[in-house]
Amino acid sequence: MTDRFDILIVGAGHGGAQAAIALRQRKFNGSIGIIGEEPELPYERPPLSKDYLAGDKPFERLLVRPAAFWEERVVALLTGRRVVAVDPAVQAVTCEDGATIAYGTLVWATGGHARRLSCTGHDLAGVHSVRSRADVDRLLVELPDTRRVVVIGGGYIGLEAAAVLSKLGKQVTVLEAQDRVLARVAGEPLSRFYETEHRAHGVDVRLGTSVTCIEEAAGRATGVRLASGEVLPAEMVIIGIGIVPAVEPLMAAGARGGNGVAVDAHCRTSLPHIYAIGDCALHANPFADGLPIRLESVQNAHDMAATAVRAILGEPAPYHAVPWFWSNQYDLKLQTVGLSAGHDAVVTRGDPAARSFALIYLREGRVVALDCVNATRDYVQGRALVAVSAMVDPAALADIGTPLKSLVPIASH
Repeated sequence: MTDRFDILIVGAGHGGAQAAIALRQRKFNGSIGIIGEEPELPYERPPLSKDYLAGDKPFERLLVRPAAFWEERVVALLTGRRVVAVDPAVQAVTCEDGATIAYGTLVWATGGHARRLSCTGHDLAGVHSVRSRADVDRLLVELPDTRRVVVIGGGYIGLEAAAVLSKLGKQVTVLEAQDRVLARVAGEPLSRFYETEHRAHGVDVRLGTSVTCIEEAAGRATGVRLASGEVLPAEMVIIGIGIVPAVEPLMAAGARGGNGVAVDAHCRTSLPHIYAIGDCALHANPFADGLPIRLESVQNAHDMAATAVRAILGEPAPYHAVPWFWSNQYDLKLQTVGLSAGHDAVVTRGDPAARSFALIYLREGRVVALDCVNATRDYVQGRALVAVSAMVDPAALADIGTPLKSLVPIASH
């Protein structure tokens, strides 16, 4: 096996896989290698907390591409290996096993690792995260002997896991430290809607609740002790409190950054011949008023991969993509476009009680984001409003008889 690649991609998730695919699509003929921590072929992560956990989709259907695809395109998959150091001067990475692999160009697409609790008991048996196939497989093994589950964290991952486990007949409690679920990613009306939905399905949603420790017996979690002193008995604890970007080797090598590795509009890091894409890339985003953010989404991983590849091949075009996300909980399909942070008004379009509606977020009168629940048409048409930061009369936005596409300014069609 070669120990040098013209382009070496570290990270075998959506971004890394898409970078390799895009390189071959654009007729790059040099050598490509993908290093992945997991033993698997590149696969989709979003279904882990939904279809895969529920048993509705086998792992083979999560693969980004089958094994033959990578072989036909001569992309070397170096699976089950972790990069622990980067040397920009000699253009090489070092793996945990001591192997050194040289590169012409490095694409860093490592995403992040599940953030762990800092309290006592965080590493007990029965305490799980939902970040990899192995995470979910371990969880599934324990599920038959589990009656009570405590989910710590009321973000997408926590709520999706709660919905699946509730449907599987488990007694589920969700603990959220803030005063509402989805506080980082959605406006209050959507938070309250989902809190009501989960409670209607029998989930005990507790807000403004902090955890002191995880109780144990014989090395296994038996419950979660709250700051109030109450102990919630549980055979399983799921942690969903976000991710820590996996950028330590780059930072140690001198890359600029902090909460992620800083990249420019072409996904270049401050280190020569090194690009970064996806969840771990800290970038100035035009849909966040140009503020530096990380976006944890498939959309961002794919679009950044395309941006980096264009720059590598000498056809640069700056990253500019409308952010979008989705979440499936029960029979509710949430589709989000844009970034609602910093909004100063919310328009409700449709009736939340009918379980089909959209929340349209405005900032200084301009449309900056939509959260669409079982309202795919509004999601599709509203994208154009977000793309141009359209200034629209709120009454027109609220009128479900007025198609959103009719409100897009003529000049932007």
